[in-house]
Amino acid sequence: MNSKVVTRFAPSPTGFMHVGGVRTALYAWLWARKNSGKFILRIEDTDKEREVEGSIEHIKKSLQWLGLDWDDFFIQSERLDIYKKYADKLIEKGLAYSDDGALRFKISEKKRTDWQDIVWGQLSAGPEALDDFILIKSDGYPTYNFAHVVDDIEMQVTHVVRGQEFISSTPKFLSLYEALGEKPPHFVTTPPIMGPGGKKKLSKRDGAKDILEYEQEGYLPEAMLNYLAFLGFNPGGDKEVYSREELKNVFDLTKIQRSGAQWNDEKLNWLNKEHIKLLSEKEVEKNIFACLPESMRNPKIIPVVFERISKWGDVKDMLEKGELDLFFQSPEIKKEKLIYKDTPAEKIKDNLNLAIKKLGELNEEKFTEENIKIILMSLADQTKSRGEVLHPVRYALSGRDKSPDPFTIASIIGKDETISRLKKAI
Repeated sequence: MNSKVVTRFAPSPTGFMHVGGVRTALYAWLWARKNSGKFILRIEDTDKEREVEGSIEHIKKSLQWLGLDWDDFFIQSERLDIYKKYADKLIEKGLAYSDDGALRFKISEKKRTDWQDIVWGQLSAGPEALDDFILIKSDGYPTYNFAHVVDDIEMQVTHVVRGQEFISSTPKFLSLYEALGEKPPHFVTTPPIMGPGGKKKLSKRDGAKDILEYEQEGYLPEAMLNYLAFLGFNPGGDKEVYSREELKNVFDLTKIQRSGAQWNDEKLNWLNKEHIKLLSEKEVEKNIFACLPESMRNPKIIPVVFERISKWGDVKDMLEKGELDLFFQSPEIKKEKLIYKDTPAEKIKDNLNLAIKKLGELNEEKFTEENIKIILMSLADQTKSRGEVLHPVRYALSGRDKSPDPFTIASIIGKDETISRLKKAI
């Protein structure tokens, strides 16, 4: 067996890239890259009835978004002559026979099977796990049980990263390796990703999304890799935010956990925000502006938007809900909402007039959030309750029960618009 580490990701082109499959690809990729090895992308398309048109490009695009580059690319349906060659070897050895147009593997001896798994340790199965299974179907295409073993031998795969559903079939795979006189690879069985409540595997029914939906929603690929890596793996320590390079450095197959990890959107959103924080101000502005119409691309709005999002798609949600309108158009306001508790209306008017007078003394250059805050807080501190000033000013500027503070709003909309809105309130 080749001493160089060779891993593979071998999806079927059935149209949906589940996060569990992507995590399998990630673990295989990390191990190959950590060991300066080879990562292979292999499309297992021998079950033509399940194939969905466009799936191969979809798989490639998914891995490309995440930056999981591959060194070799293969499609099983283009390798039929190779499977026939291996089938002929088995026929010559008397270990395969025809059955209704198909070719079956002949189990020479039904015995107990023992094998080692890097995650699960020593595993075994009784003789009942073995039977004469089909190698080549009547349509000429190999079965999964046969094709993937042949491919792993031909491609000199050293580590097979896979889900728990393949454990029960491992005795069949091992019997094939033995029949062909080949040494099997190391098996790395990953834990399942659990759905809400942690009682069953995450599925479409539980809201599992295709991986590219996360791209459309504005998640960073680095955050998704970080999140997926930790769904079943933990290097130890308190650090949670890892770059791609850091993941490569700390990844270790022996630290993959056996128990299933529960999918948690809140944790993913938190992690995505942490990765956004690592971006430059220029990069943040570029991505936020890409979600805004040109008329709203005011650099002063960036901190307000940034504070309220965990992914770029949240900017579009803010737009749809009209949460940014107050910065670009004068709001409708109601007299009763300008009143603070039982403060007389005349007193509210006086406070608004004072705010206009003091803010009017600032020129445009000095009309900053810091200076606006100093002025308004100074006025508020001269009243029985700060709310007598701050509440009507904030509501006059926003027209909302909940909004950013008045200093932030005023600094964004500018001096003239601020004074215009306060006069309207009076």
